[in-house]
Amino acid sequence: MTVAIIGAGPNGLSIAAHLRSRGIPYRIFGTPVDTWSRHMPAGMMLKSDGFASNLCGPDGQGTLAAYCAQRGIAYHPTRIAVSLELFIAYALDFQQRFVPDVEDRQVAAVERAGNGFALRLDGGETLTADIVIGAVGITHFGQIPDELAHLPSELVSHSSAHYDMTALADREVTVVGGGSSAVDLATLLAEGGAIVSLVARRTALRFSSPPGEGERSLWQRLRHPSSGLGPGLRSWLYQKVPHLFRLLPGDLRLTIIRRHLGPQTAWLMRERFESGVTATLGAQLEKAAEEGGRVRLAYRTADGVLHEKMTDHIIAATGYRAEVERLTFLSPDLRSAIRTHAGMPVLSGVFESSVPNLYFVGPAAVNSFGPLMRFMVGSEYVAPRIARRLARVLRRTATV
Repeated sequence: MTVAIIGAGPNGLSIAAHLRSRGIPYRIFGTPVDTWSRHMPAGMMLKSDGFASNLCGPDGQGTLAAYCAQRGIAYHPTRIAVSLELFIAYALDFQQRFVPDVEDRQVAAVERAGNGFALRLDGGETLTADIVIGAVGITHFGQIPDELAHLPSELVSHSSAHYDMTALADREVTVVGGGSSAVDLATLLAEGGAIVSLVARRTALRFSSPPGEGERSLWQRLRHPSSGLGPGLRSWLYQKVPHLFRLLPGDLRLTIIRRHLGPQTAWLMRERFESGVTATLGAQLEKAAEEGGRVRLAYRTADGVLHEKMTDHIIAATGYRAEVERLTFLSPDLRSAIRTHAGMPVLSGVFESSVPNLYFVGPAAVNSFGPLMRFMVGSEYVAPRIARRLARVLRRTATV
C-alpha cells in the first residue's frame, strides 16, 4: 500500500509523522508550511494560543512548548502570543525532525488509475498511489468579490498573496474585509509606510478579550471551558466531538461554519490598528473601475450614501470557500465523482470522500467536521485518526 499526501502544512506534516512512526509507506509533496511562510503577512500574531499552536507528533512529541524550552524562548500556553516567525521556525524544525523526506514539489494532476490514482508532478514525473490524502491549505480557496474580480492583478489581489509588505510602502491601499486577516494586513501595511484604509460590510470590528490574570474559578471553567478554539462550551464541543458535527442537518452545519468564531482579531492588534488605519464600516461594495492605472472604488454606506475613492491597490481580505471545484489539480472526472454539500466534500467519519481511498483534511473537511478544521489544533484530531485508519487498511491488504 502506498499513500500520497498532497500538502506539507500542519495537517500534512502531522499525518506523515504518524504514518512514519507506524512504518506505513508514504510520499508527501509540497513546500513545508508554505501557507504560513509565503501567504500570511510578516509580523502578524497567531490567533491561536500557544497550547493550541502545535503540530501533532507521535506520542505527543514535537510541541511548541518543548521547542521554546529547548531554545530559551519565552512561552506561555495562553498569555504570550505566538508570532508568525516563531511558528514558522518551530514548524520547520518539526518537519526536519519528524518528516525529513518531504518532497518540495507540487502535484500538478491527479486522476484515477484502476483502483488507485495516477499523479503527475510539476517536473513531469508520474507515480501511482493506492491512497491520496488532500491536505491542501487555504491558498487554493481564496475568493475575491465579483465587484473586484474583473480588475487586473496589479490592481487587486487576495490577502493570501501578501507576506512582504514593502512592495506597497508609500502607496494608497484599500483593504476590503472585516476579519482578522483584513485587520492584520491593514495594520502591518500602515506600519510599513503605506496609506491604508479599510472598507467592511461589518458595522463593528471584533477583537478578542485580553487574557485574564490569575487562574479562572471553577465556575468560570465549567461555564466557559477552555479549548483550542477558545473558551466556551460550544468551542469545547466542536473540538472534543467533531465526529458528531457531520450528523447535523446540512443547513445547520453551514450556519455554524459561517457564524462560529467568525471575523475576530487578536486583542493586541486593536491599538495598532486604530492608530494607523482609516476604517469605513457598514459599507457595501457597488463597483470598481480602472482609471489611469489606479482604481476608482464605489461603495454605499449604511445611510444609503454612495461614496467613491481612488486607490492604488485593493486587497480582498474576503475569506475562503473550500469548494472541490477549486482543486483544479484533480481531474474533472474525480471532481465530478466527489459527493459535495454546498460545494464542499462530504466525508466519512475517517475523512474519506465518496471516491474510495481519496481523503480530505483541513479546510476541505470543515463541512463534515466543523470549525475545528479551520484551526491548527485540528491536526491533533486528524493525524492519529487517519493513521489508525490506514494502519487497519494495511493490515487487511497484508492478509489478502
